[in-house]
Amino acid sequence: MKKIILPLTIFFLLACQNTSTTLPPLKITPPPSDTPAPTQAPVTPTPENTSTPLPTATPFSVKISSTDGMTQLFVPEGLLIMGGLDVLRDSDEIPEHQVKINAFWIDQVEVTNSMYGLCVKAGTCRLPVILNSNLRSDYFSDPEFRDYPVIHVAWLDANTYCQWAGRRLPTEAEWERSARGDDMRTFPWGDEPPNANNSNSGNTVGDTSRVGSYAEGASPFGALDMAGNVWEWVSDYYTAYYYSSSPVENPVGPTDDLGTHLRVIRGGSFQDTLLNLRIANRGYEVGPDPFAGPLEGEYYGHSSVSIGFRCATDH
Repeated sequence: MKKIILPLTIFFLLACQNTSTTLPPLKITPPPSDTPAPTQAPVTPTPENTSTPLPTATPFSVKISSTDGMTQLFVPEGLLIMGGLDVLRDSDEIPEHQVKINAFWIDQVEVTNSMYGLCVKAGTCRLPVILNSNLRSDYFSDPEFRDYPVIHVAWLDANTYCQWAGRRLPTEAEWERSARGDDMRTFPWGDEPPNANNSNSGNTVGDTSRVGSYAEGASPFGALDMAGNVWEWVSDYYTAYYYSSSPVENPVGPTDDLGTHLRVIRGGSFQDTLLNLRIANRGYEVGPDPFAGPLEGEYYGHSSVSIGFRCATDH
């Protein structure tokens, strides 16, 4: 592996945990005033109250999912300089290349324990394969951590959730555009190195943080936690040399996994430092094995204490 992220063996849990949806809703701190932000402050309704009228979404604004209460940010059509643009770039980040990306919506934050719990309660998603986090013995089912990113979910779990929520996993190119915007910045917030104010990184916390806790780390479109906290699954298969043949419009990754079953992860985690938190950095983990049976761990792929996800939607 290019990145070391502590993969865990997949196994099935026999008992379901009760996930409450009656706690106060998640509220995200708006990005700082010098960062281009949505036209209205995101407000996340209680997911169960789907009869409440939702805010009217306008272009370059926000919309709220009636399924899980996630705030989504509009990312307009644009040109992205994709790939490594700094001296730290790795061989799988070259050549840097320009791609056109159609408009889409991106989740403002990573999917949380309480949001994922709604899918489990609906009988669509399976429980995370382990319910603890790095330092917390009870993480997924503890109400204290309801607004923290769900972890210990494999690629297939993330993909299933996004489909259940009426969304999808973002492509690698969409993820990079959400983080980089229209310029050639190194990190979502700019070129300043990661620190305690812009990201949960470098093992300074030693575990996940509540989503949206680092307003100074907002991307140009207002997306939060795109560097640090947890790695994020995207839809693409991983190959090291894809950029040399990538389409110039809306790339979706290689057409197959070349027998490796690798899927791309992006953004770095609470365990990672500057190198892995760069926007251009490409991580990978083992995704689902299409030849495995549903009762085999390989059917889902690997999961980790430091991998979560966010979803996207077509515009």
